[in-house]
Amino acid sequence: MTAEARSSSKDRPRALFINRFYYPDHSATSQILTDVTAGLAGLGWPVTVISSRMGYEDPSARYPAKDAFNGVSIVRVATSRFGRGSLVGRAIDYVSFYVTSFFAVLSEARRGDVVIVKTDPPLLSVPLGLAAKLKGARTVNWLQDIFPETAAALGLKVAASPVGRIAAALRNRSLVRADRTVVIGPGMKAKALAFGAPEGRLREIQNFCDDTAIQPVAPADNPLRAAWGFTPSDFVVGYSGNLGRAHDLSTLLAAADVLNPDPRFRFLFVGGGHLRSLLETEARARGLTNIVTRPYQPREQLALSLSVPDVHWVSLLPELEGLILPSKLYGIAAAGRPLLMIGDPEGDIGAWVRRHAFGAAFEIGDAGALVRTLIYLQENPDLAAAMGQHARRFLDTTARREDIIRQWSDLLAEFA
Repeated sequence: MTAEARSSSKDRPRALFINRFYYPDHSATSQILTDVTAGLAGLGWPVTVISSRMGYEDPSARYPAKDAFNGVSIVRVATSRFGRGSLVGRAIDYVSFYVTSFFAVLSEARRGDVVIVKTDPPLLSVPLGLAAKLKGARTVNWLQDIFPETAAALGLKVAASPVGRIAAALRNRSLVRADRTVVIGPGMKAKALAFGAPEGRLREIQNFCDDTAIQPVAPADNPLRAAWGFTPSDFVVGYSGNLGRAHDLSTLLAAADVLNPDPRFRFLFVGGGHLRSLLETEARARGLTNIVTRPYQPREQLALSLSVPDVHWVSLLPELEGLILPSKLYGIAAAGRPLLMIGDPEGDIGAWVRRHAFGAAFEIGDAGALVRTLIYLQENPDLAAAMGQHARRFLDTTARREDIIRQWSDLLAEFA
């Protein structure tokens, strides 16, 4: 921290962030929150995070109740630990975090603080908005996804029932009453406006990645590519991160099936999620020998793991546009790789891909177009390389880590 930042921090409101997962957890929301809070602390803002003591993939993990990281104070509250294996267990985990984080905010927040509430668990802004108000603190809703609409779109019946409508009404009230609401893309901004968030209090601040640590690595210079069994002649189609209920797998599997006899193409999946077991089951059932799976990689190895593929794919069910925005986009762009979007071609990522010329977008089920594009990119490596350069340029001009943290600092300064 600079001397100027230290001298001014005493005059600044404290930022109190709440999310179920935080450092050292590796989940996407945790990593983004870790980077934002550490960056703000480095700029002189006093920052505290309230999170749970469990891990995203490993609910049995036990992080300490009090901790600190890169100038950020951490308060971790006790919760149930059923994990993500069942919807009932997950719901119990949610409720327990609502309760313990509510009392943590009552204990930690002071008049004039800025309480920034993320969306894990869903609807967290409802109880914590009340807790912040009771303590005389300002509230900021940081929307990473929007519930209960997301749950309803994924087929959860209770989310489309009167209970879901009551939850949506409470959520809308929290948006109306919040001092600010932060959204991560144009589609989500449109949703928030439709739900009643005042336009003057809306801020669009994109997610990002560590674009200094993640740099493009040429296949010939990447030791991980050979270690994972890929040859220089392989054209690797990659996916990195969580593959869950919000994503489409069928189109990619169909393309892998068509290309299975072609020795040029290999498909790499790195990560986990609800659909990972289905991917492995389907690969065995179809006799797909061109699919390789690897577990989540440590953050310090992301530059190498994201650079193993020649091209990446991401997906989002069209009915979830504006409700979710896959943040894996930013790591792919940082690694300088083309991106193939499977979902709504007119959605946020589809529009960015076209506007900045760093990939292509496909409707779900259009495996034929996906196959033709993969073959074309494999046969035209100069075009693939140019798309990768455009992807990195998109990141550097639209969502640099330094610029996004400065936007968060500017937001907090509105309360100072």
